[in-house]
This record gives sequence, structure tokens and C-alpha cells, in this order.
Amino acid sequence: MRNFYARSLALIALLASALLLAQDAGQIGIERWTASDAGAWYARQPWLVGSNYIPSYASNELEMWQADTFNPKRIDTELGWAQGLGMTTMRVFLHDLLWQQDSEGFKKRIDTFLRICDKHKIKPVFVLFDSVWDPNPHLGKQPPPQPGIHNSRWLQSPGAAALQDPSQYPRLETYVKGVVGAFGHDQRVLGWDVWNEPDNTNNPSYNKFEPKNKVQLVLALLPQAFTWARSTHPQQPLTSGVWHGDWSDPAKLEPMAKEQLELSDITSFHNYSAPANFETHVKWLQQYGRPIICTEYMARPENSTFEGILPLAKQFNVGAINWGFVQGKTQTYLPWDSWQHPYIDHPPAMWFHDIFYPNGKPYRPAEVAFIKKMTSQK
Repeated sequence: MRNFYARSLALIALLASALLLAQDAGQIGIERWTASDAGAWYARQPWLVGSNYIPSYASNELEMWQADTFNPKRIDTELGWAQGLGMTTMRVFLHDLLWQQDSEGFKKRIDTFLRICDKHKIKPVFVLFDSVWDPNPHLGKQPPPQPGIHNSRWLQSPGAAALQDPSQYPRLETYVKGVVGAFGHDQRVLGWDVWNEPDNTNNPSYNKFEPKNKVQLVLALLPQAFTWARSTHPQQPLTSGVWHGDWSDPAKLEPMAKEQLELSDITSFHNYSAPANFETHVKWLQQYGRPIICTEYMARPENSTFEGILPLAKQFNVGAINWGFVQGKTQTYLPWDSWQHPYIDHPPAMWFHDIFYPNGKPYRPAEVAFIKKMTSQK
């Protein structure tokens, strides 16, 4: 009897231990994809060509998605132009405040957006967090764009206040788990970009409003954000794009880039430079052994053009997602230097980003013809 009692206690202890391990595993989530799994996923995709998309009616993420301004009809029209170019994906930014404001309504609007995307044979990459531009986001009616300035109302997510306040991290966790949990098994979603340019300190636009220890705060939070997303077991890959520094040797990686590359299922990067520089960066990233997508490129005055980049992307089997689609309230057809010299009384000599005027007319018809030619090639 004593032996039976001892064995029972041992079994209970074993079961309790297993339960704790299961709970820990649930918190940690699934592991990062293997390189072979990532490669197999990529092999099933068409050539991934698209734009960073925000409708022409919206100056930022909140204006795109909030119930009062969300406009499916306009989105349908613009994504029809993308389908006409042969685009297969769009990179689209979400925002944590939208979940806090109205999680159920936000999910319904995302579903509406995905139905429109599916109609046009486009699978979006959703961006969860973003360290670029205004660090003080506010819900509600958004102020009008600042005249003559590139992306003058774009918002960081989370904002500086939430980033510096650990008591808000559970709210951010709920947002990530809620969105990825709702759409992580949705065949209409291509993937999740967990954090855009996480160590961008926005010099000179908003640098004076940034937390002095912003990079350290984000560096600590980035792995948590990946864990939150992975804990929902999404069927799509997670990534965070490297955007500056030397990636030619793992030993030369800056701490943030190291985290981004080691956490990502697929490799993504940004490049707004000439074709030779783009090719160098692709070759640097090939050594990490995973599929590669350039999630930001195309700045005409910087010699980053469709004609220069798309042939290289196709040659190296790299996805290519340019910044900007339709000229609108983001004003990203204006160059970065508009923050120092606003284009108030004159247009730029050349559009910086964007492909179409708001009426659907191409900025450069020959450019549009070239994109169609590239996407039609098997």
C-alpha cells in the first residue's frame, strides 16, 4: 500500500511537471521555421511583386482602417489597378491602437480587406509594429497632411508612450495574439512583418520626440513580439526586414539586425539604392540560407527604379515590394528632403515613390508597361 501511495505521488508530480512544461511550451510557441520549410513555402508562391499599400484617401494607418474612414470601394478600385500590373502581394500596415479601439470591428474590416485582395488575386503581408515617423499616435479624426512634406502623418506603432511603459505590454501582446490568431490560418494572408525598421530613430523628422533609449527598448521587445505571434501557431512566415548596416558577415551584424535575421522565418530587407548596391545586398543575404523578399525599394531620384531592380529580383528569385502605389494623402511622391524643404509652391522634378495618379493614370506609362512585362514572364 505504501508503495502504491508513493507511486501515485510520483505520478501526480510527473503529470504536474508535464502540465507546467506544456504551459511553458504554449507561452514559447512553435519554433522558428527550418530553412527547408521556409524554402518549401517559398517554392509554392508565385513571384512576389507588389507595393507597400495605403489607399489614396488615408494619410496613415489609422485613417485607412478606422470605421469612420475605411473605404472598401476605393480599396477595390485601387487593388484592381494592382491586379492589372500583375502584382501578387501588397505590404499593409496595421496598428495596435486599432485593436484597443474596437477589436471585433477591426477584425471585420481586415476580413473585408482580405476579401477584396482575394478578388484581385493578391495576398498581403501585414505589418504589426513600426518604428518610423510620428511617435505620438492618437485615435480619432486624423489631422490633414502637412503641406509639401513626405509622409507627414504616418504613425509609429507602438507609440513612444506605450514603448516606455511596460504596463502596456500586455495590451500589445493581446493585439499581436488577437490579429495573428484570427488570421494566422487564413489562406488569403501571405505573411507577417513583425516590426518595420525597429531601430529607426527618425532623424531629422521626429528624432527630438523619440525616447533616448528607444533602440534598447525595441531590442528587448522585438523577441517578445515574435514569441507572441508564434504562440498562435500561424501557417504563414514571420519576418522583420533589415534595412541598414553591414550584413556581409554574421560577425559584423549590429544587435538589432542580428535579432531580426535570427528570428525571421524568411529574410526580408529594404534597399533604396542603385541596382549594383541592391545586388550586393542580395548576395550578402543569400548566405543566411532562407528565401528573400525586398519589402521596400524604389526611389527614382536615388536610381532605385523598377527598370533597374525588377530584373535583378527576378534573376535572384527575390520578392520585390516597392514603396508607394497611388499618389494620395501620404504625399510619398515627394522626396525625403521635403522635411527640410517642403514642396509647397512647386512639385518635385521627379516623383520619389508611387505609380498612379488618384484617377488611375500612370505617372510613367512606360514604367507601367515594364512592370506588366516583368510580371507576365514565367
